[in-house]
Amino acid sequence: QVQLAESGGGLVQPGGSLRLSCAASGFTLGYYAMAWFRQAPGKEREVIACTHSRDGSTEYADSVKGRFTISRDNAQSTVYLQMNNLKREDTAVYYCATDLRYYCTATAIHWGNGTLVTVSS
Repeated sequence: QVQLAESGGGLVQPGGSLRLSCAASGFTLGYYAMAWFRQAPGKEREVIACTHSRDGSTEYADSVKGRFTISRDNAQSTVYLQMNNLKREDTAVYYCATDLRYYCTATAIHWGNGTLVTVSS
């Protein structure tokens, strides 16, 4: 059974940093692309970062490019999202997800429960 569990969210001031973690179980993480999505209040869920499985290459939404970094530790079955220079508009629930494909897509079939990130002074 595929399970994804996010952690690391919280309240942070603008300009601050957070690192989110996603513990994966029930499948071999190294075989699949993994992504982070977010859903801000009143907005649709969007994919913001993804890491391909075969070469570890990454993709980012323009809104987070240069500020966020996705990484993975296949041995620990964990995916990370390092978020720097956070802005108020980054406030959202962040989800770890996978489509169980080796390449990145804009969709997912397995989701974690999400972790809330609030950027406020």
